[in-house]
Amino acid sequence: MNARTPMLLLAATLALAACKPAVDPKAVAAAQAAADEKAAGEMAKSFDEAVALGKWDVARAHGDVLTAKYPNSQAAARIKPQYEETKVKAVEALETRRLAALWSYQTQAVLKGGEQRSAALYAKDHIDTDGSGAKEVRLIFRDHPQWGRSSYLVLQAGDFNCYSGCKVQVKIDDAAPKPMAASRPKTDEAIAMFIEDERALWRSVRNAKTIAIEFPVKAGGTRTAVFEVGGVDASQLPGWK
Repeated sequence: MNARTPMLLLAATLALAACKPAVDPKAVAAAQAAADEKAAGEMAKSFDEAVALGKWDVARAHGDVLTAKYPNSQAAARIKPQYEETKVKAVEALETRRLAALWSYQTQAVLKGGEQRSAALYAKDHIDTDGSGAKEVRLIFRDHPQWGRSSYLVLQAGDFNCYSGCKVQVKIDDAAPKPMAASRPKTDEAIAMFIEDERALWRSVRNAKTIAIEFPVKAGGTRTAVFEVGGVDASQLPGWK
């Protein structure tokens, strides 16, 4: 290699660079905008499909990503009104699932060819019924082929003051409390108190969001258990009307 070789290579490089067309910033920006709009359009399509299927949480997720990543896109502008509605429906759907999950259902074979069905849920808050600390209170509806239909409260500790019969106060949503007859059976199998008009209580549960039951306890006074009943699946007890 002679002394002129580096100079020749540099000259050739500069010549090649001069041959390359200049980059147009506007063209680059336009291409990027088109790519973004295409991507936003695909997200909007997924949003539309989820809305059509009533999958509000999925639709909201697509809308969240679209409006966050491509806020100035035509697709974001198009879905905005429905996206706002979808956010509300997604919250409602989440609450519906939460309320439904509060209930538990059981079907158990009993006697010859018979079955016992039950629907139960725990009170919204734990309650101290005897000074030993707050514990769960459960409301159960039971349909037994031999014992019939019944509704009752179950405590984890303490006891009901209702062995000779009593009245509990039942409040449905914002309505005034109404008295209902109740009784505590003489048994050690469970700390249970039956609410005698199980049909009326079940009808109330089916049409309410919350019910509050005030009951007497042996420790003195009364306690109130609040149940979020709005998610009940009434078909689980088909014999109840």
